Amino acid sequence: MLRLRACGGTAPASVPALVRARLARRASAASTVASASSSSSALEELAAERRGLAKVVLKKGKTQIFRDGSPMVYSGAVDRIIGRPPPKSGDVVLVADGTEKPIGWGLYNSVSMFCVRLMQLEEEARRDPTCALNMERLLEARISSAVDLRRSLGLPSADTNAYRLINSEGDRLSGLIVDIFADVAVIASSAAWVEKYRQEIQFLVSKVNGISHIKWRPSADILKEEGLDISEHKEPASPCSTVKVMENGIVYLVSLEGQKTGFYADQRENRSFISLLSKDQRILDLCCYSGGFALNAAKGGANNVIGIDSSGLALDLANENIVLNELNHGKISFVKGDATTFMKGAISENELWDLVILDPPKLAPRKKVLQSASGMYRSLNTLAMQVVKPGGLLMTCSCSGAMTQSGMFLKTIQGAASMAGRKVTVLRQAGAACDHPIDPAYPEGQYLSNYLLRVA
Repeated sequence: MLRLRACGGTAPASVPALVRARLARRASAASTVASASSSSSALEELAAERRGLAKVVLKKGKTQIFRDGSPMVYSGAVDRIIGRPPPKSGDVVLVADGTEKPIGWGLYNSVSMFCVRLMQLEEEARRDPTCALNMERLLEARISSAVDLRRSLGLPSADTNAYRLINSEGDRLSGLIVDIFADVAVIASSAAWVEKYRQEIQFLVSKVNGISHIKWRPSADILKEEGLDISEHKEPASPCSTVKVMENGIVYLVSLEGQKTGFYADQRENRSFISLLSKDQRILDLCCYSGGFALNAAKGGANNVIGIDSSGLALDLANENIVLNELNHGKISFVKGDATTFMKGAISENELWDLVILDPPKLAPRKKVLQSASGMYRSLNTLAMQVVKPGGLLMTCSCSGAMTQSGMFLKTIQGAASMAGRKVTVLRQAGAACDHPIDPAYPEGQYLSNYLLRVA
């Protein structure tokens, strides 16, 4: 639920009046358009009242994919841009077909390979013009919708207060991610428009019930591709570097300076599933980070759990999580080390586990490295299968969008089984948790693959 509140901690207390004024702009103009003839273009009606609004005209044959909802207008689809002076990055622009009739509107970028991020289609603007060509009002509506969706999914709840509130294209705010950790909202920015509307976004997120602090985390490398160099810019220091959260009744210490936004909420449902399989089992959690799968296994009644990760900082969190959950140190432990080296050592000692979890970092950040990444995934899975006892289980994951979207991951797993001399059967296939929605018009948003295998 959105509610007006005084911002606490690092939330932007000085901007409400400014943002309220910006959110209220053009409301009367929208009402005028609502009563206009349905045969005319709602966007053209509104655009007529705005001087200097540029129009990005698409090439012939390139329109339908965007009419169908794909939000990313790549530069190769653009025929010409009408407008003087030409639009600047972050400007609102119309997107039109070859006849110059608007099909939608979005935010322009003069540098990025995606020259427009579509925000609303013509049909939507005709049905409800209140947000048309008005980014402030659109942000308010989309964030409110995201809050309502999570609430319908039962988030937050009495036993879970770590979840994703906004999932970029899945919530129709391409380039914006917001993760909630107890009373802290971590905002990850990966688009120039997000930086431009930073104050508005912070203000609206700070209104979400229960949020007292905001942590802004810009993705410097991606923003550089968007034409923004923030390498010299330093974000204000947070009043706290860690926060305690709960997920499915398990307590975690989250580092607000950690990987990604600090915690991988996408694996929540898969971690919970592991707890159901763990009673009286011997569990190995590879690339365990702060111990998510391992902690669920221990809570599920495993006889022995060991987690392996190469990051000492991550394992500091994992060990703290043992204490926070009052778990038996004799049944769960974490070891700093390389997963490949550990598995090779285990194979030489003929050491086997009932259930192995393999959740490596992103190995294929781009399609051009997919081939080499496939080899790395194959090698890791070959070793993992060799440390699973006959008839045991392997949960193997890939968080590389290029791998998931290629459809090659299962084939790679099968290749690993052949190399390991083992036979695998797929028992369960999953992806990210339900608070990570995917727009079917933008399948590139699907990145996480999770397979549960029986290894014979």
